[in-house]
Amino acid sequence: MTATDPTVPAPIAERRPVTRTHHGDAFVDDYEWLRDKDDPATLAYLEAENAHTDAATAHLEPLRQQIFDEIKSRTLETDLSVPTRHGAWWYYARTLEGQQYAIRCRCAVTDPDDWTPPTLTADSAIPGEEVLLDSNVEAEGHEFFSLGAFSVSDDENFLAWSVDTQGDERYTIRVKDLRTGEVLADEITGASGGATWSADGTHLFYTTVDDAWRPFRVWRHAVGSGADDVLVHEETDERYFVGVGRTHSEKYLVIGMSSKITSEYRVLEADDPEGEFRVVLPRRDGVEYSLEHAVVGGEDRFVVLHNEGALNFELVTVPVQDEPLADLSGCTVVIPGSDTTRLEDVDVFARHIVLSYRRDALARIGVLPLGPDGIGALEEVDFGEELFTSGVGGNAEWDPPLIRVGVGSFVTPSSVLDYDPSTKELILRKQAPVLGGYDSDEYEQHRSWAVADDGTRVPVSIVCRKDTPRDGTAPALIYGYGSYEASMDPGFSVMRLSLLDRGFVFAIAHVRGGGELGRHWYDDGKTLSKKNTFTDFVAAARHLVDEGWTSSDRLVAEGGSAGGLLMGAVANLAPEAFAGIVAAVPFVDALTTILDPSLPLTVIEWDEWGNPLDDPEVYAYMKSYTPYENVGAHDYPAILAVTSLNDTRVMYVEPAKWVARLRATATGDAPILLKTEMHAGHGGVSGRYASWKERAWELAWIIDTVGAKA
Repeated sequence: MTATDPTVPAPIAERRPVTRTHHGDAFVDDYEWLRDKDDPATLAYLEAENAHTDAATAHLEPLRQQIFDEIKSRTLETDLSVPTRHGAWWYYARTLEGQQYAIRCRCAVTDPDDWTPPTLTADSAIPGEEVLLDSNVEAEGHEFFSLGAFSVSDDENFLAWSVDTQGDERYTIRVKDLRTGEVLADEITGASGGATWSADGTHLFYTTVDDAWRPFRVWRHAVGSGADDVLVHEETDERYFVGVGRTHSEKYLVIGMSSKITSEYRVLEADDPEGEFRVVLPRRDGVEYSLEHAVVGGEDRFVVLHNEGALNFELVTVPVQDEPLADLSGCTVVIPGSDTTRLEDVDVFARHIVLSYRRDALARIGVLPLGPDGIGALEEVDFGEELFTSGVGGNAEWDPPLIRVGVGSFVTPSSVLDYDPSTKELILRKQAPVLGGYDSDEYEQHRSWAVADDGTRVPVSIVCRKDTPRDGTAPALIYGYGSYEASMDPGFSVMRLSLLDRGFVFAIAHVRGGGELGRHWYDDGKTLSKKNTFTDFVAAARHLVDEGWTSSDRLVAEGGSAGGLLMGAVANLAPEAFAGIVAAVPFVDALTTILDPSLPLTVIEWDEWGNPLDDPEVYAYMKSYTPYENVGAHDYPAILAVTSLNDTRVMYVEPAKWVARLRATATGDAPILLKTEMHAGHGGVSGRYASWKERAWELAWIIDTVGAKA
């Protein structure tokens, strides 16, 4: 168990009570004053918490360094990504030993008929290589760095890229002439992360955010003109986020607007950047859809993935036309909706449609041929593992003979493959190297099923070394999320090996509120069914104990963001089930946030959690589970809360208030620690070595908390 250093006592936050009253219910909040980042007392409190955490964990420094060295020794630091072909170039990224960030490069295609990526050597000069962007140079002088946009014009002569050096997800866009290396005078500040070119390279489209950090405006920038940027679209409904991009065919510019339950798209021919965008299918409450462009039998059609009358979505095509569609009644169904398969995404090529979908809690890929006679039957790609995750990516060309995919599992390092639709062959291009003699045969992965309080079977994915005992003595880490229909898939992690090789069992609880088992799985873990997320997780934790994988005094739970809300909820609900809890950027003061529409992201979140401001039933339900309000005078497991001062999604004040209330209310002597990164955002620190050090810090705490061997 983590020790407490008496020389740096745990801070006791000052009580400054304010009363929050809604629907006749009054809640006294002693620590809301910590929201004021400009109050010197707030920063002093956070610094005091950091000092206490540093002292309480100082004895772990040798273990932290050992784990960092393990991660570093397993990682090929000087490496290259698999090149992706676009036009006359192969594009790739390289990393160099000792440098925090990637360098993005390209080299020329020498044989237009050869689609085999060139064999490049990471530690030697590459003939004809052009360095497009060195993020290490961009990051110089900044404690935080994040690359947002990285977009090359259609003629491949210009690069638009954007950077965030504060962690607040507001980016500055710049443009570079790749022929000369000149950085143009164009500079766009305060943008969101992306940037999209018009077909002729004369204009860039980008979005900006409002005071609540919601992308709500789309702008058009005339490159090199010096003219003021033109507002193309403004979304006034606060429930909707806005984005802009291109179809894979590059024929259409697309503006997408979506709330949690409704979407709408507008399109414009990409070679007419100053034209007017037109609506494809007007928004209707509860109808979600996405679109791509295809040529079917010589006709331009939009390929639409939608949920109207199909809970798990269906795939259809509709003709491209100038007027908005009244509905989807005239569509052609390609893949009908299913009770067992959740259609998630579609990628369209000149000769194929690639469908990403989920069945039996696994992410899968299927390919449909597209020819003069229309669209053929779906054929699923077989990856040959019981547990895996797969995805489509790295396909920049519209008409390639091969389709780039990725796959990995708990035991198989992430792999890049090219799929040949004509032969059904998977061609391995690269498997992420794991140095130090990693042997996948020494590890095993399993799918197990816990039973929740209401009888629902909850999938649990498990990985461990094959020699791990099943007598309850093994330490374990269980991870969960369970919100926004996000699925937590079984992927490989070099950093996780430092746990597995110390005898840990690692498990993911695929709880309701996620998307692993389809839309109903999500619906059963949101709004007035949210508590299912928490009880599912507790059931999964107890299942691990019942099955002999671990015991409650050897089990740590971990979750971040909305998964941090899960951590706070189960700490109140079943503190005896865990030895420790790691809550990263945790959404633990959710009711305060969701009651305040002026805070970032609140209004759009009402579709996820309900609107407690207007609905007393939602208010009462949320108050019954939100972690901050339900901190009790009982023993808690050891708790580590990690946050970032500049986080714009889950503000630092939430874990700060939570820890203050825990420390003032909880009984027992288990340590409660708060660690605040003072120069980071929602994703934590930037740079690969910094992120390794951060994870080593957390893993050392986890190992120490359960008394596992160092």
